[in-house]
Amino acid sequence: MLELYDVVELREAIAEEQLPAGAVGTVVHIFNGPPTAYEVEFADADGRTLAMVTLRADQVTHPEG
Repeated sequence: MLELYDVVELREAIAEEQLPAGAVGTVVHIFNGPPTAYEVEFADADGRTLAMVTLRADQVTHPEG
């Protein structure tokens, strides 16, 4: 299970948010469900938020695997 502020990577693209598979974001809220879901913030290199998306656990992974 992921924890608050974990860095995660998208397993699949989210076209409506213009996020490609492999995009890296940070868990900013955990919905304990069921099912468990995560609010993930995706930001640019300057720290500006590009998207804030609620994702199922199977849509994200830790970047290292």
